[in-house]
Amino acid sequence: MGAMRATEVQALDERYSMPTYARAPVAFVRGEGCRLWDADGREYLDFFAGLGVHNAGHCHPAIVAAIRDQAGRLAGASNLYLSEPAARLAERLVTSSLGGRAFLCNSGAEANECAIKLARKRAHARGIEAPRIVVLDGAFHGRTVATLAATPRLAREDLFGPLPGGFVAVPRDDPSALRAAVDERAAAVLVEPIQGEAGVFPVADEVLAAARDACDERGALLVFDEVQTGMGRTGSLWAYQQLDVRPDVITTAKALGGGLPVGACVTSPEVEPLLGPGEHGSTFGGGAIAARAALAALDVLDDPGLLARVRALGERLAAELGRIGGISEVRGRGLMVGASLAPGRDAAAVQARALEAGLVINVPGPGMLRMLPPLTIGEAEVGEALAILRDAI
Repeated sequence: MGAMRATEVQALDERYSMPTYARAPVAFVRGEGCRLWDADGREYLDFFAGLGVHNAGHCHPAIVAAIRDQAGRLAGASNLYLSEPAARLAERLVTSSLGGRAFLCNSGAEANECAIKLARKRAHARGIEAPRIVVLDGAFHGRTVATLAATPRLAREDLFGPLPGGFVAVPRDDPSALRAAVDERAAAVLVEPIQGEAGVFPVADEVLAAARDACDERGALLVFDEVQTGMGRTGSLWAYQQLDVRPDVITTAKALGGGLPVGACVTSPEVEPLLGPGEHGSTFGGGAIAARAALAALDVLDDPGLLARVRALGERLAAELGRIGGISEVRGRGLMVGASLAPGRDAAAVQARALEAGLVINVPGPGMLRMLPPLTIGEAEVGEALAILRDAI
């Protein structure tokens, strides 16, 4: 396939693709580590990592080798037969986290759908006829119909209704409201330890503690959506490992597949009943190529030295961002960092100037910047990004 100019790609995209994305006029054609190159050969420092997908960097040699090897052996033969890569991935996910069982799928939305079905089945088994799941304002859990209903700011009845019921939203920073919402009908509390799409907002320890206590009192499940916070992003393999609260279920995706679409829902041993034969499934979930890629990504990212460096570099990035004039607040943990600009500053303009200078960042909301660089970056890349951001702001 010959390389096309960005303007040619843009013309095709505008003619044939649904207009669901506001795309920048850049067509990336190659990636290596924390660098990207466009069709004109221009180099960029990537501080977005494909929306937090490429935690191990672009085209990591170990991940590429695993994909190539498996692609030459067997792509898959369906979930009706045993698969060593899928079984090994389930084992790796369970033993690295909650210790129960795993369901393999293809995306964060699918992983959250599994958690929702699991929580509802369990609630029905406990005699709850109309179970409810408590979520937080500002949350993002996906764009399927059910996960959209669990995402308060995007749950547009006028566009997508009628949306399924059974979700109750409470303020992000109100432990009392959360406790009150976890009533006798509660099946679960579904929460991101750090809200990523909202602009990188860590959920307060007291809110997470309230969720744990309320779930214990009512027999509900505490589900952590670790789709963006997992796979080393915050400086531990899973974000909950730096917290005092342990969930009953975690969901993961994004960086799990090392660049390929892989998701999973993982439980603790105490979660029963599980979903059984015929109650859930995924045609491509646990596919051999994707599973091999995920195993290779876990080999790279589940490394104490790398995770310690993520914490150290994240602290440096946050501290130095806070000293840049025009930035009013910095939030995050590890290399999941959000910054709010001072009033009057245009985040989209800052993003555009940074891109022109060769730095890829993201604007998650008005007046906010988000940085999710590959976890394999070093001090030099942090310094380079900071220099570009100072000029752009």
